[in-house]
Amino acid sequence: MVREKVTVSTRTLQWKCVESRADNKRLFYGRFILSPLMKGQADTIGIAMRRALLGEIEGTCITRAKSEKIPHEYSTITGIQESVHEILMNLKEIVLRSNLYGTCEASICVRGPGYVTAQDIILPPYVEIVDNTQHIASLTKPIELVIGLQIEKNRGYLIKAPNTFQDGSYPIDPVFMPVRNANHSIHYFGNGNGKQEILFLEIWTNGSLTPKEALHEASLNLIDLFIPFLHTEEENFNLEDNHHMVPLPPFTFYDKLAKLTKKKKMALKSIFIDQSELPPRIYNCLKRSNIYTLLDLLNNSQEDLMKMEHFRIEDVKQILGILEKNFVIDLPKTKF
Repeated sequence: MVREKVTVSTRTLQWKCVESRADNKRLFYGRFILSPLMKGQADTIGIAMRRALLGEIEGTCITRAKSEKIPHEYSTITGIQESVHEILMNLKEIVLRSNLYGTCEASICVRGPGYVTAQDIILPPYVEIVDNTQHIASLTKPIELVIGLQIEKNRGYLIKAPNTFQDGSYPIDPVFMPVRNANHSIHYFGNGNGKQEILFLEIWTNGSLTPKEALHEASLNLIDLFIPFLHTEEENFNLEDNHHMVPLPPFTFYDKLAKLTKKKKMALKSIFIDQSELPPRIYNCLKRSNIYTLLDLLNNSQEDLMKMEHFRIEDVKQILGILEKNFVIDLPKTKF
């Protein structure tokens, strides 16, 4: 555990981590301060940061399990101590860390007797288990336990729909939120009209990221939500006529892309947009529209991109410049 004495500067706004500890592999704690703030500012920032920490950070979870030998969720299997429902709940508790975009597959293939833990999950290289000792099942007889898993990276939480159990496939209610809890408190210093505030933020995470990393990511996501308001003067909105489209220049998306260097083909599916040095605002707009790879991006025309929320013609031009600078692409004449 690390503690630092809290000091207050009356000259410039600054933040500091005053306490940091790891209670175990799946519980990290951090306490931060931001000061000096004027009256009311600490509460404004604290409420917004708490909501961003709990709702705007992505996490990785197991979202589905499949086994053809399992008749239904509440069945029991000879040689396995836990019921199917208990195994699904144990899979839900597994904490993952990844660079995943979208979904991927994993599997468990173990022969008993013995204990099945998170260490027995066969994962792709870009997914990592935070705590390999997490329990899944206890095999009491020499039987095989074979389970296929679906892993997804997302934010918030999902509730499985009814009547979705079929073909031995069972959805798991995922909780993607890596921040378990976040609190803020306000302390005051000074007298009279010179009274100022110190904001204290407490963050608990599940171990897939540190509280400092969570604070950094939540801050970027929160800033990104306000960026569109900075460009309101650049667009002429007529709400009565519902005219909100920005006029487009005469060139088309694919006409411009066709001018890029054509020296070799690349595996477009394996190139993720986060490798393209895109600004955070453009990157998040694309992700919200389920565009994760370069192939996904090239399957959209300029008009398609402009229909995305908060997307502008300047963003399209910036994407074209980045593609021209960083990638060598032999583009097809028609869409994939």
